[in-house]
Amino acid sequence: MTTTPPSRLGRLRRAVFARHAHPWSAWSRWATAPLVLVPVWTRSWKHAAVVTVWFALNPVIFPKPADDRAWSSRAMLGEEIWLTDRPRDAALAVNAAASAVGLVAVVAARRRRLAPAATASAASMALLLVYWELMARYYDEHGGEGGRTPSP
Repeated sequence: MTTTPPSRLGRLRRAVFARHAHPWSAWSRWATAPLVLVPVWTRSWKHAAVVTVWFALNPVIFPKPADDRAWSSRAMLGEEIWLTDRPRDAALAVNAAASAVGLVAVVAARRRRLAPAATASAASMALLLVYWELMARYYDEHGGEGGRTPSP
């Protein structure tokens, strides 16, 4: 049986997720998610550039984790497999809800409405943690020990 060599995009995805699975990467990105609202609120291209650079660098500035025992590591690795498999499951609905609530936060920030922006941002972050739990379970079921490794 022959296997198809991984595409460049597949190898890049594998390299990014391998490092983003480090708990420091996952948690620092989650904790700084509200920074997305700063350039919208301030209407500053400089702020947008700084936030963009942070979110682009975050998944690759940390080393690969030593193992996959951390919940956040399993969540990131599960997301990689989930994105490849593309199942239509509860995680898809949770991810869509988190995105929709995040959009509400952006609109509220644009209108400079602090309470709605903060509330929607917090709700989006909470939904992201639910999504991570689903991704960690997905990893445990489809890719963890004894399962498959995320493919490039």
